[in-house]
Amino acid sequence: MKLIELTPLDLSIAALLVLALAALSWRLRLGVERRLLVAATRSVLQLMLIGLVLKTLFAQRDPLLIGALALVMLAIAGYEVMARQEHRFTGAWGLGIGTLSMGISAFSITLLALQLVIRVDPWYTPQYLIPLLGMMLGNTMNGMAISLDNLTQNAWQRRGEIEARLMLGQSWQQAIGDLRRRALRAGLIPIINAMAAAGVVSLPGMMTGQILAGSPPLEAAKYQIMILLLIAAGTGFGAIVAVSLGAARLFDERQRLRLDRLR
Repeated sequence: MKLIELTPLDLSIAALLVLALAALSWRLRLGVERRLLVAATRSVLQLMLIGLVLKTLFAQRDPLLIGALALVMLAIAGYEVMARQEHRFTGAWGLGIGTLSMGISAFSITLLALQLVIRVDPWYTPQYLIPLLGMMLGNTMNGMAISLDNLTQNAWQRRGEIEARLMLGQSWQQAIGDLRRRALRAGLIPIINAMAAAGVVSLPGMMTGQILAGSPPLEAAKYQIMILLLIAAGTGFGAIVAVSLGAARLFDERQRLRLDRLR
């Protein structure tokens, strides 16, 4: 089946629905209409821009350009992890923890998938690398943002309990161990729910896109299974690295709780 192309008129119909939602938000005094419209505008501009960029990359297949785009995606994802936290780490750590964690988890798992699972040649073929890396970064970003926010908020609220444990002779790992486990569980809940509901409650995005593009449903399901499993692994490993780095940053070399490293 040939892919049905969307016209600007088709997209404008969808945009009118968002405008109607913004108007309803204003009428109900929800206070989110401005953020809703800004987010919708940003998504349209960003997606159109990345569409033009990918069109160029697909034509040239220049490894340097592909690598530059991948690094830009990583840097933006690292910033978004920091921006979503109520209590952020100060200095370079605020951006560095999320960026480093995603660099370790999302990049390594994406390369593993390209080399051993999909076996695309060359491995940096942009039609495979960029969409797969984008899905990995987007989902690991959410998991790490939730985990770090949960860790820092609980450390801030329960600082008296943590300091009491330190005074009783516990190491910093023991004093904050329960908070670390709670933060990791919170970060993994979204991907666990997504896997549990896949195919029953919803058809995930990649499978839906492939089916709309004309791919056989069973083949689309195979790709979606691969993506969900990779995202689960990437989210878990990334959250573990992020929470470990964040927890260590909350203490100094003398094992004192340093909440002044948060803002």
